[in-house]
Amino acid sequence: MIEFKGSHFEREVILWGIRWYVAYPISYRQLEEMLEERGVEVDHSTLNRWVVKYVPLLDQQFRARKRPVGASWRLDETYVKVKGSWKYLYWAVDKVGATADFLLTAKRDRKAALRFLRKAISQHGVPKKITIDKSGANTAAIESYNAEHEAEIEIRQNKFLNNIVEQDHRAVKRVARPMLGFKSFRAAMATLAGVELMHMSRKGQLRTTGELCPAQQFYSLAV
Repeated sequence: MIEFKGSHFEREVILWGIRWYVAYPISYRQLEEMLEERGVEVDHSTLNRWVVKYVPLLDQQFRARKRPVGASWRLDETYVKVKGSWKYLYWAVDKVGATADFLLTAKRDRKAALRFLRKAISQHGVPKKITIDKSGANTAAIESYNAEHEAEIEIRQNKFLNNIVEQDHRAVKRVARPMLGFKSFRAAMATLAGVELMHMSRKGQLRTTGELCPAQQFYSLAV
């Protein structure tokens, strides 16, 4: 169970605020107004602190109950603005669109791609093949992993087959657009993890007992 002691607000209110922010394309100030209409007066800066504090804990719970993905991955990266500078969000999905993993990095190079690859493999095991575009950094990262671990991940370069991961990028960017960039790397990591958590819930990637809608799945992570 995630601990909410010490907060001036009830657990249900905190979870409402977090879920609405990461599930829908709204800003903190818009969310502040929405909660005020429901009799909850909370400053937008407090909403930000809730996201940064609790999303990493919710993400841990999700990962412990996440369904496995297929062995054929599509890997890509996109851009995210943090403190006025572009950072890089690495992403991998399997051939049916289930998210394998994601990672925000400061650079776009072999080391960053390799760090992401190790993170994804630690969660789901070594894939049989990975489809990428013509990125030299991603190619070098997979080759490095194969050499270090005597693995045999097949590298396939096909931009058309990578459309599925690019569509995933667009779904997350649609929610993140009203956020107008992030003021810190930590806030960016937490917020994007929350957005992706809801996205994976909609895709049915959380093991649940019974049929739960995405909102119910989200709230179940705090129990």
